[in-house]
Amino acid sequence: MTAVHQPQPKAQIRPSPSDKVPVSQFLERASQLLDAAESASARGEACSGLTVLIGHDGALSLIAQNDWPLDSLAEDRCSRTAYRVSESSGQLSVEGREGSRRCLLASTNTAATARLLLGR
Repeated sequence: MTAVHQPQPKAQIRPSPSDKVPVSQFLERASQLLDAAESASARGEACSGLTVLIGHDGALSLIAQNDWPLDSLAEDRCSRTAYRVSESSGQLSVEGREGSRRCLLASTNTAATARLLLGR
């Protein structure tokens, strides 16, 4: 009698569950822009009034002091993604638009936070 060799199923390694939720590139870019704006502000540099547009081909356009609505500007410039960095009363913010996705990230500077905490 000839023994028939049956291939054994290969063991599968399953990735361990992660406590980190993947962040979209859209949101990651907004976070990086806010970090850059905070760094610039900490050095006393102006960082508000900047609009960043990313075209369908990945090309970047930077526009200073533009008051167009972000959606309208992105559409006019045929951009896939648009971000606007702004500052108001010590609060830095980054607004982002990409198709139907929207985000708004904001932070306050240290002096503004101290004033809020001290009630001044």
